[in-house]
Amino acid sequence: MTGRRGDPGLLDRMVGDSLGWLSGARDRFRLPANVTTDADPNLTLKPLGELAELTRLIGTSHPLTGIRDTADGLFDFAWRETREGELFAELIRREPHATYPVELYGVFAQAGLRHPDVDALVAATTGLRSWRVAREDHTRTLGVLNAERRIGLTRHADFDAVLAQTGLGRMPEPWALDRRSAYGITHDVFHLTDWGRARRQLPAELAAYLRLWLPSWLDTWLEEELWDLVGELLAVTACLPRAPYDPVVWQRLAGAQAADGSVPETGVAPGPEDPDAAFTACYHSTLVTAFAGTLARTAMEGADRAPEGAVAVAGRTP
Repeated sequence: MTGRRGDPGLLDRMVGDSLGWLSGARDRFRLPANVTTDADPNLTLKPLGELAELTRLIGTSHPLTGIRDTADGLFDFAWRETREGELFAELIRREPHATYPVELYGVFAQAGLRHPDVDALVAATTGLRSWRVAREDHTRTLGVLNAERRIGLTRHADFDAVLAQTGLGRMPEPWALDRRSAYGITHDVFHLTDWGRARRQLPAELAAYLRLWLPSWLDTWLEEELWDLVGELLAVTACLPRAPYDPVVWQRLAGAQAADGSVPETGVAPGPEDPDAAFTACYHSTLVTAFAGTLARTAMEGADRAPEGAVAVAGRTP
């Protein structure tokens, strides 16, 4: 991998342009009236939760005030869409065993945005025996454990034991990594490091494995023009100790970014004549580009920031 020297101007432009497009698309993140009944959470709650997760990180980490302000505005918008937390109380009452309301609430709770009914409900539901059953998706379980920590709950399982069962923890043969497994590994890193806030939590053995194989994986998905996964792998790269910076990969991702700031998930985005399809095709990869650019920018400055305070993500001391 290339060394740490990078192009802060390129990164700042990419982050700023991405946030500009996301701000313009804000209304498409609004939750429908039936969000707690028959709406598809993958098309409603998931996008809003991703907006909140990543803009919170950007708003507390990026060195430029203007970028932080824009990200903060989007995060505040996401909180208002939850009716300042009341939405989570409704979701938990309807599905007391569901993990996604707890996962979504975690980033707001970490930011100091709390709702008393939600706090009482999650304290009760996460203490149930049915909550503590083993889940097959170990990566998802890491996310739940991280959310419990953010909220201030006792985690229902041992983080390190679950990590050992994930794709990252098992360190699979790199040549056998498919697209789904690659996404799993990126999220293992994000949950382990609290989305880049606690990069020192990444164990040396896992960091060495990633440092060795990330260039090959990036080459693979650059060839496929899967920009969304390229962005996530760049975010993982920025979480490594002495994070390397590959100008060729960043230039390729910058070349995929449209003039309006959007980044397609893969290939080229749909045209403006179909705004719904364009939003679906671009919102996540555009968020990921802003997120990865922010982590790379702070890593470039040697900043291992923990904006919400130094916390033990995996039972270790940061």
